[in-house]
Amino acid sequence: MSLADHLRELRYRFIVAAIAIVIASSLAAIWYNQLYLVVMRPYLIAVDMLKASNPNLTASTVISGVGTPIMLALQVCLVAGLIVAAPIWLYQLWAFIVPALMANEKKYAMYFLGAAIPLFLFGVLVGYLIMPQGISVMLSFTPSSIPITNLLEVNDFLKLQLQLMVIFGLGFLMPVVVVGINLIGLVSSAQLAKARTFVIFGTFVFGAAATPSTDPFSMLALALPMSLLYLAAERVCRVNDRRKAKAAALEAV
Repeated sequence: MSLADHLRELRYRFIVAAIAIVIASSLAAIWYNQLYLVVMRPYLIAVDMLKASNPNLTASTVISGVGTPIMLALQVCLVAGLIVAAPIWLYQLWAFIVPALMANEKKYAMYFLGAAIPLFLFGVLVGYLIMPQGISVMLSFTPSSIPITNLLEVNDFLKLQLQLMVIFGLGFLMPVVVVGINLIGLVSSAQLAKARTFVIFGTFVFGAAATPSTDPFSMLALALPMSLLYLAAERVCRVNDRRKAKAAALEAV
């Protein structure tokens, strides 16, 4: 395919993925009130955790601005649509890669899709579940010696919560990408082993930079699983390289 054909293919895949996300987001709007309660639950859990250790703590949520409520609804529904439509936009990513693969390599793309969807959803779930601890860590610095009321901007909190979920989901896709590029021969397990120290260090740097809450708990919750997933991906690549070497030796004979 020429460069122009690749760009047209990319545009088509992007449009299909965008339409799927918009449709899923529109459907999510039907259950917006329920989704709002689900997204706010980590905050309520965090407040209960803090009140157990600091009974004098008072925390309230506020919304400021006339246009804020509709922006909240758009953010919640958009992320819900992104999560629900994950199989479709991940498939579009696969379909864009397929033309660049040889016929015997296209089967690997299905493995990519089969692993990418659950990993992305699992990452989103982890980002959601660790949020109460992250909020608890940040609010625990509130002085207990004097009466203080924590006023939490709902817009800021939801932005933080949704960003964290998406970042965790995308971060957990890293091992699938590593195995994918190994399967098509762009990188070997030996190269991955040499880069192991730098990659693990990079995951912690990424965890510190990417988690918008800036608390160490969220950083570790992202960096540690990514490091373990990289090690698992490296192991899979090593097995695949050995299989390729064995097949090449048999063909030579």
